[in-house]
Amino acid sequence: MEIREEIEARENRGLSPMATWASRSRGRQREEKPDPIRTCFMLDRDRIVHSKSFRRLKHKTQVFVAPPGDHYRTRLTHTLEVNQIAKTIGAGLNLNLDLIEAIALAHDVGHTPFAHSGEQVLNELTGGHFRHNENSIRVLTRIEQHRDRSGLNLSAEVLDGVLHHSGYGHKAPPSFTLEGQVIRISDKIAYVQHDIDDSVRAGILSLDQIPREFLATLGTSHSQRIATLVINTIAHTRKQIEAGGEVSVEPDPQIEKALRGLREFMFENIYRGPVCQGERTRATFVIEHLFKYYLKNPRKMSPLYLEIAEQEGLERAVVDYISGMSDAYCVTLFRDIYIPQSLVPDAGRIFGWTCEI
Repeated sequence: MEIREEIEARENRGLSPMATWASRSRGRQREEKPDPIRTCFMLDRDRIVHSKSFRRLKHKTQVFVAPPGDHYRTRLTHTLEVNQIAKTIGAGLNLNLDLIEAIALAHDVGHTPFAHSGEQVLNELTGGHFRHNENSIRVLTRIEQHRDRSGLNLSAEVLDGVLHHSGYGHKAPPSFTLEGQVIRISDKIAYVQHDIDDSVRAGILSLDQIPREFLATLGTSHSQRIATLVINTIAHTRKQIEAGGEVSVEPDPQIEKALRGLREFMFENIYRGPVCQGERTRATFVIEHLFKYYLKNPRKMSPLYLEIAEQEGLERAVVDYISGMSDAYCVTLFRDIYIPQSLVPDAGRIFGWTCEI
């Protein structure tokens, strides 16, 4: 028996009957020989961690563009916080933590530079056909390369969890795995709480401005609110499992109402507030100009995107190219293309001249 089979046997014996067992995965688009050590979800996690799109998350905005300090969240630190929260909930529900981790680490690899501002710009430029969760799937199945082929060839369960992590409406379809549902609620828990923390740090929000009813229900401190949401989500979901019938990974109605209210407060006062709107205006200007430039100059893109242009159209290739950029790279390209720079050679440097006063 290979080590992978031992791990799968432990999963089958120890995980909840409602968990997703690796041995029963729906498989990959391209069939592969199983790894001797790692289950399919462990292998997916490792492929994601070693991908270029995952590494670029460290230089992509979470909420505020290029904030002055080292303690503000980036898209990468957000991803790590989602992973931590999700694995705690998953452990409390006895679900598959390898699957949870793979989905968590991959869920935002399709995010654009300048966070949701960039997403909105690309959505407008494409006539309403850009969503970051769908773009994450495209990154994982087309843009990233593995063994000289398009895509990382991840398991169906991972891709489904990534696709359905976004949104917070009852009409939005849930993931077909409980692990995927864990990511969806963990994403909301993470960003609402850490965006409050960053907004307070930036001096554009104080706890006194937050409606008292939400703080009274969830807690006055960052850690208290996360603990309340995590513990309550575990307890409420376990009650559903024990009662039988359909199960949704979510807090009880009172706690969820407070989370939704707090989320809407953040949208009204921070995400749609003057600071983010000012950043959005500048991000729009940069992305729109880069979009126009590469439509006119496609040969300036790397070979992968020229191949996509030939196969799927130039606009699709330009969107792929820009959406994958980090904030800093996007700004650097804009500066190099549009900001005038002197082309006069530095004669003093060339001839070794010095200037004495």
